Formats: sequence, structure tokens, C-alpha cells
Amino acid sequence: MSNHQPRSQPEIQPSKLLQGVNVYLIGMMGSGKSTIGKILAQRLNYRFFDTDVLIEKVAQSTIPEIFATEGESYFRDLETKVLQELSAYNHSAIATGGGIIQKPVNWSCLRQGLIVWLDADLGVLQERVAKDTNRPLAGKLQSLLEKRRSLYAQADLQIISDHVKTPEQIATEIINKIPDKILYQKN
Repeated sequence: MSNHQPRSQPEIQPSKLLQGVNVYLIGMMGSGKSTIGKILAQRLNYRFFDTDVLIEKVAQSTIPEIFATEGESYFRDLETKVLQELSAYNHSAIATGGGIIQKPVNWSCLRQGLIVWLDADLGVLQERVAKDTNRPLAGKLQSLLEKRRSLYAQADLQIISDHVKTPEQIATEIINKIPDKILYQKN
């Protein structure tokens, strides 16, 4: 009999498994997409983009100004253009606007990457956006969440974003689930 232990497989880094595939963070406003996306990008050695920030740069206006002067439809069109441009890149963690999942054309871009839904309950969302004046749809959180939940559920990963876990812990949870998701998709 031998005392020879089987050698364990070397652990593959999630960023290597992703092979440059973008990570798209979706979820309601206040779910933590921007905060967690920055941490995730740093840990994966990825670039970070926030579609809302890019929309404001393209439009040279704040999101509330765009909604007030041009309307939500115009904003959603800009959002689609920004997403289409970003989807041409790789090695990126991208925080998307909460409503990006409403247009079917956007799903064709999102599905080119790993889609992570940061799922927060209504109370958490309300608390997080209560004092943020840069969210024109904040007063409609409950109805938006009800309308969008089934669309968010189409994500590759669902991660709970709450007060119990820090943004760093949530980023770690996402990274820990990447190997399972990627390996499962390959088989």
C-alpha cells in the first residue's frame, strides 16, 4: 500500500477562467453595482466602466437633466449606444443602469459576458437611494422592482446585496462563483 495522496488540481484564477469576458452588473438603483463593480474590476485586474457615468459624458448633462429635457426614451437610447460600444471591449467590469434590461436589444450585448444580478430587497434599496438626488426614478422603486424582477432573474448569477455583507464580501462572493458558472457553461 502506498501513502501516496492524489495531487489536487491547481486552482484556476477566476480572471483566467473568464478569458477576458466582460462582467456585467445588473440590478436596481441602489443595489451596489458601481461600488461593487470597482472592487470586482480591481480584483480581476479588469477595467471598470459605469454606463450612467458614460451617458452623462456623452450627453454632457446629468441623468436628471436628460430625463427632464429629453425624456426617458432618449436616455434609454443613449444607454443602448453606450452598452453596444462597451461590449466591443473585453477585460471589463461594467455597472449598468437599473433599466438596461428592459430593451431586448441590450440582452444581446449583455449575453456576450457574464451577467451578475445584485439583488437587494425594497427596504435596502429605499434606504440607499433616499438622499440621492441623481436618480429620477427613485420614487417608483417598488413598481420598477416588480416590473423588472423577472428580467433580472435571467442573469447568470444572482448575488444578494444587503446590509449584512460589505461590498468587498459581495465582490468576493462573485469571484468565488465564477469558476462554477464558467465550468458549468463549458460542459
